[in-house]
Order: sequence, then structure tokens, then C-alpha cells
Amino acid sequence: MTAPSPSHPLSFLTDQLNELRASGSFFRLRELESACEPVSRADGREVINLASNNYLGLANHPKLKEAALEAVRKYGAGTGAVRTITGTMAMHMELERKIAAFKHTEACVVFQSGFTANAGTVSSILGPEDHIISDELNHASIIDGCRLSRAKIHVFRHRDAAHAAEVLVGLKESKGNKLLITDGVFSMDGDIGPLPQLVEVAEKHGAIMMIDDAHSSGVLGRNGRGTVDHFGLHGRVQIQVGTLSKAIGVLGGYVCGSRDLVDYLYHRARPFLFSTSHPPAVTAACSTAFDLLVEEPERIERLWENTRYFKAALRDNGFDSGASETPITPIIVGEARTAHEYSAALFEEGLWATGIGFPTVPKGKARIRAIVTAAHTKDHLDRAVEILTRVARRLSILPS
Repeated sequence: MTAPSPSHPLSFLTDQLNELRASGSFFRLRELESACEPVSRADGREVINLASNNYLGLANHPKLKEAALEAVRKYGAGTGAVRTITGTMAMHMELERKIAAFKHTEACVVFQSGFTANAGTVSSILGPEDHIISDELNHASIIDGCRLSRAKIHVFRHRDAAHAAEVLVGLKESKGNKLLITDGVFSMDGDIGPLPQLVEVAEKHGAIMMIDDAHSSGVLGRNGRGTVDHFGLHGRVQIQVGTLSKAIGVLGGYVCGSRDLVDYLYHRARPFLFSTSHPPAVTAACSTAFDLLVEEPERIERLWENTRYFKAALRDNGFDSGASETPITPIIVGEARTAHEYSAALFEEGLWATGIGFPTVPKGKARIRAIVTAAHTKDHLDRAVEILTRVARRLSILPS
């Protein structure tokens, strides 16, 4: 790294940004100018939105908006403190009880984001004498939590339960707790973690089993209960992490497990201890979203119907969507520069879909990541595929 200039101590950042520009990886933030809808307004134009995590279309649902407004009228705009001082309202405890019941666990704790739920949990329950066995493609929040814990980190090959077992066999004589951790659905490829096999491995070797169900919540399992329910593994996964920011449509994360786990996190999870609690509007809207998961299961059915329809159309047009098994649909294009150029050209034609390259995904595996929602119509998806195909041919991503 170049040493900073004495007169410009942050000049090294400019150098690194210039490297991003040279590689084609530099981006600017687009500005959403409307509600998060299937067709949104951004940067001054109407675009079909295949870039959000709003799987069930709840982000702008009338019932969530009314719940948020009523909470503001009754309780105000903010809570004024962290949860351990005066920031725990009755509605926070009600939401945690509702999520725990939904997930069939003893207890739940809500965090300010899914990222802090993962990072705060792993870093608080483990220490330097412990061991973490982690899928090589786990989310950045898991990786950061592992590093913060100062535990010894052992990475196993992606979705390879046999390799995870080999790692644990090698740790048989090692002191400390062992934590086996995986994503439920992997956010870049859309494939599902092999939870049944990993649970068996964890049980055989006495490891704690933890799953991050951020992209599974509201998507897999009965009424969107996640991969534990999808695979029928209730009672066999000690720590379940979920998000309130994707299918739930609002903001936050949560951890479900035993009463002792949650009470411990109340006392030791630093993001929980040192962040002001969710404002009333957010808490009320999240609570209403869980009611809708039960009351409107047709939303999840429509999500999967749209997913199947979109993926079939992509295949018919010659696109490579990798190993995806879920609404997360990568369109593999190769190099990062190509992905970002493709994404920019798509936006100009009326389609918002994000280009993703190294280091988020491996070199040579850059892609457009498209996410279908329950709120898209067949017309939206037909139009999206037409734009994807036409622009891909123009850029020689697909043959003319």
C-alpha cells in the first residue's frame, strides 16, 4: 500500500478508489425515489426492480404502514435508550415472543440488523479457546463475528458436510467449544445449505449447530419459517438467526434458541447492549409482518411460482444461473467489468439488477444478481427477460 502524502493523510484511499475505477468495479449509489415496489423510480426513471430483497412485497404493505403510523402516534418516534436501560418497550418483548412461537423455539432476541445478530452472537458466545467450523461462502457478518470472537476458525468446502466432519474429527482432542455454522440460503448463488447432513455431523461430534436463515426467512418452510422447518429439524439446531430486513420488509435481525441463550445474549452481546432499540414504528411493522406470514400464505406460493417462471425463461434464452435453488437468481457473465457494464446498460433500458464481482464473488464468476418477488407480475418478468436478453446480445454476453 502506498504511504499517504504528508499533506493529504487519506490520499491512500484515493489511490485505492482509482484502482477500483481501473478494474471497472467502482460504483455509485443509486437513489430510490419511490417506495420499494416491483416497478420503482430511481435516479429519475421508472425501472423494473429485480435488485431488492423484498421477497414478499411487504415493504410497502398497507397493514405494515398503518401499524407503523399507529405506533408513532401512540409511542412516539424513538425509544430514547438501549434495551438494557429504558429502551425495552412492551412491544419489543411481544415481538420477541411472537418470533419465538413462530420459529418453535423457547426464546428470541431482536437485534438492530441481521449483520449485528450474526456478529454479536458468535463473538459473545465463543472465546480464544473455542473452535468455529464455517462454510467457505458464509456471509460477511458470520466471518466478522468469527474474527471478533478470537476463536480458532476452520473453513470447510462449500456445502461439503463430509469435509466439515473431517475438520471436527481433527479437533477431537482440542479443548473448547465447537460451533458449526452455515448460511441457510447463500446470498450470492441462491443455493441451499445441506442442513440435515450438517446437523448429523454436529450431533455426532458434540458441536453447537448455528444457521443464518436471512435469505430463508419468509421464503422456505411452512409460512416462511426457514430451513429448519423446511427440513423438519426443529429442536436440533441450537442457534437460528433470521432477518427482519428482507422478506419481513422492515429492519433488523433476530436470534432464536433456548431461554438461556437469549438471556446470555441480553447480558453479553455487544450490539444489543450498546445500540438504541428499534423505534416503535419499526417494531410494530415487523410484528404485523409475522401476522401476514400466517394470514397470507399465498404470498409465498406466488413468490415460488414467479421464481420458477423467471428461471425457466432465463434458461430458454441461454443464460447461466449457476446452482440457484431459490428466488436469488445469479446470471453469470464472467468478469467484474462486464457485470458492472451490463448492470448499467440494463438500468438505462428500464431494469434494475445489480452487478456483483470480485471480491464478493470469485474472479471469473461475476454476475448480475436478480431477485424475484411475490409482487412481480408475469408481464414484469417477461419484460425483464426481454431486456436482459436484448442487452446481453448487444454486449456479446449472449450470441446474437
